[in-house]
Amino acid sequence: QVQLVESGPGLVKPSQTLSLTCTVSGASITTSGYYWSWIRQPPGKGPEWMGAIAYSGGTSYSPALKSRTSISRDVLRNQFSLQLTSVTPEDTAVYYCARVPRAPTAARFPHDYRGQGIQVTVSS
Repeated sequence: QVQLVESGPGLVKPSQTLSLTCTVSGASITTSGYYWSWIRQPPGKGPEWMGAIAYSGGTSYSPALKSRTSISRDVLRNQFSLQLTSVTPEDTAVYYCARVPRAPTAARFPHDYRGQGIQVTVSS
């Protein structure tokens, strides 16, 4: 059973950097063919794919967030992380990490496993 668990602060101040970590168990983040993604869902809106790190270590990002987003990984700990810079209240959302069994895009990011999500609020 693959499990993903998000962790990080639930409150971030405007202009600061949001940092989240996803800890994966039951599967290796280096297993060929899988893309480890960050997805967020603002209140009252649909899910938005933010970016992913592939099994190879390569990264891809949503064009809308590319300038502010960075995804990295720690293979030894089987974790991958998200950094979102210069946050505003519009970045308030539930953030999920997920496993996508094919190369994702902003328009298509079907996942087979997803964490429970973490609420992040941007407020002073």
